[in-house]
Amino acid sequence: MDYFKSKLFLKYILSYLFILLIPLVIMTVFIYENAVETLRTEIESSRLAQLSQTKVTIDGRMKELSDIASRISYDDRLSSYRVNNTRTSPEAIRALDQYKATSSMIDEIHLYFHNDKRIYSSKGLTDFEVFADNFSFASWDKPSLYRDLNEVKHPTVRPADLVTRTGGVQDRKLAFLIPITPNSLNPHATVMYFIKEAEITNLIDSILGNYQGLTFVLDAEGQVLAANRQGDTLSEEASQTLFKETAPGIHEQTLDGKEHSIVSVQSESNGWTYMTVMPSSQFFSSVIDVRSVMIMISALVLLIGAVIALVLARMQYRPISSLVEFASSRYPETQNNGKHSYRNELERIRSALQDYSSRMDIQEPFARNHYLSTLIKVGNTEHLSPELTQLFDLNLNKHSLFVMVVSWNEAKPSNMDHRSRIIHRLARFELPELEATGYGVELTQLDQFAIIINFDTVEALDELAQVKQITEQIRSMLINTFAITPMIGTGSCYQHLHELNQSYIEACSAFDLLVPGEFGSVALFADLSKTPSHSFWIPNHVQLKLTQSLKQGNYEIASQMIRSSVDSLTTSKLPALLVRCISFDLLNTILKTATELGEHHMLQRIAPGMVFSSSLKELESVLLSLASQVCTEVEQDSKQEEQSLIDRIIEYIDTHFTDHNLSLDTISCEFEISPSHVSRSFKDKTGINFVQYIWQKRLDRMIHQLKTTDTPLKDLIQEVGYLDTPNFIRKFKKETGLTPGQYRKQHRSTNNDEESGSAS
Repeated sequence: MDYFKSKLFLKYILSYLFILLIPLVIMTVFIYENAVETLRTEIESSRLAQLSQTKVTIDGRMKELSDIASRISYDDRLSSYRVNNTRTSPEAIRALDQYKATSSMIDEIHLYFHNDKRIYSSKGLTDFEVFADNFSFASWDKPSLYRDLNEVKHPTVRPADLVTRTGGVQDRKLAFLIPITPNSLNPHATVMYFIKEAEITNLIDSILGNYQGLTFVLDAEGQVLAANRQGDTLSEEASQTLFKETAPGIHEQTLDGKEHSIVSVQSESNGWTYMTVMPSSQFFSSVIDVRSVMIMISALVLLIGAVIALVLARMQYRPISSLVEFASSRYPETQNNGKHSYRNELERIRSALQDYSSRMDIQEPFARNHYLSTLIKVGNTEHLSPELTQLFDLNLNKHSLFVMVVSWNEAKPSNMDHRSRIIHRLARFELPELEATGYGVELTQLDQFAIIINFDTVEALDELAQVKQITEQIRSMLINTFAITPMIGTGSCYQHLHELNQSYIEACSAFDLLVPGEFGSVALFADLSKTPSHSFWIPNHVQLKLTQSLKQGNYEIASQMIRSSVDSLTTSKLPALLVRCISFDLLNTILKTATELGEHHMLQRIAPGMVFSSSLKELESVLLSLASQVCTEVEQDSKQEEQSLIDRIIEYIDTHFTDHNLSLDTISCEFEISPSHVSRSFKDKTGINFVQYIWQKRLDRMIHQLKTTDTPLKDLIQEVGYLDTPNFIRKFKKETGLTPGQYRKQHRSTNNDEESGSAS
């Protein structure tokens, strides 16, 4: 079967995929976001640790510069006297050069004595004016330079500024001014270091590694001392916002309309702040590999999920497809213009179940009667499904069971409704005071009915007395409720369900002893079972039971009666001649019954040597063989008679199917058999039930009339035996997919086209 043509199957797949995708998407988003956040945290934490290392390194270098300035202040070679002395000044210059060499950060070192017109460096003595002209700062003019050198009281770092040297060489440098002697209220000189901005940024880059973003070093007032922008820029407004909020730590901030991650640390020694600024979007470049792995994993999970969804959908759909195939085989689906008349398979199954249920509602009474009839006639319940007892609401679990055979003089056609009410009343009834429940069974004969009684013993009564009271109550109920006088034959009690056929045979035996037409009489088989005065003869009730079992073709019970009788004779210790004479009772019973059944040739099958055998066991074998032959022929005769009966019923239906009064009841009255037997036998012999057969006959006649006549639809429907026009139209459309009017129009047009084609 091509599952993918089914919309329901595709819905199942989509449902399972949807169920799979929801947790998958949630899980993927959660893992992805968690991975991004984890990586982001790791990057920021790593950046924070690196910035802390940068802070320690730069703070150490700046402290080195302060220490150098302190040593300079106490170095005799660099005293004012010796520096200005032409004889010792070269030594002072060399000393400055030595101090410069001690730190890689120093681009140049200068020593200036307050109010002096000269400034000293590692390269020699220079006039201040010449020095100021040689080092031209973009934002630090000559007067400011002169004032700062003379008036600075504390170590001061000027932010990186563009410095233009003589000859046009430009570079960005920081100026670090340290008054000496350090911590003196009246310093006499100033040591000034020139530090290239690149020296600081390179140092930061060497620690941060492959960091891509903005790096800033801010002083305690928030001024940018050094910056490494790596090609990125921030607007003036964004810069002001950023530098105003320089709290140490990790935080997010929107700059120039973009989210940025800001990591900063602050020095405890000089108050400087070291800061990195990176657009948040750059974090995702760090998780490309993670995202690729996640996409691959998600695709793999989705693929596996799709396979699982397909397998689950097929597992879920397979029973439905089997049910659809079953429904289609039993109840073919009609199509209109090539289109299915059902939206999906579930609706198809629902429709089939409704149809099946409606048919079951009609057939259930007959099926229930067939089940009970089999129970009392066969006795062996092993082949009967135990679920049927629940389906038919049968409770046969009480202590004792027996069967009654009832007949009454109400089998005329005019009284069929009355009979139906009686049967409905006896179908199931309770006798609470006697702890008994009764279940009615229609027999083959129209004027006979069997009742299965299941009861628990009442303490005040023995079993036989209770059976008699139950029988009398049923007799009184029929007389008082329905004004009928029954004849009743009652079998013996048994404790097991499979023994019901014994009780039924006994009930039939007791019933046969009643005088025909003497309604109101009751016979109990138990009364016939009392020990006779001559106990060594075959008991009368055994002969009756043997006779009845042979008449019904029940070899199981017949063989039981023969074996029990022979066993009784074997143990009787009577004279051999007397035993032989008594055994002829059994033979005579079998032959007499065969003769009554029309089997006159049975005597010819007995050889003299078989009768006068030397042992009872051989005689038993002969009797069993004869009983088997009688039962086999009864069964064959019954089948032939039943087949003949069904043939006559079919012939009758074929003649009268247009009669709207035709029903099971009319057939049963016509042929004097019970409706249940008609229904069961008709289905067994034809493979189609009674109602379906009549409907098919009427449908075929209707189709023929629609194709060949112009008779109005209402008249045609009545002609084929239907009075309910709307119901017939509905059933017709269900069978053909068209209403009778549409069917006539379509097929008449087709016939006209064929006739035109033939004429041409």
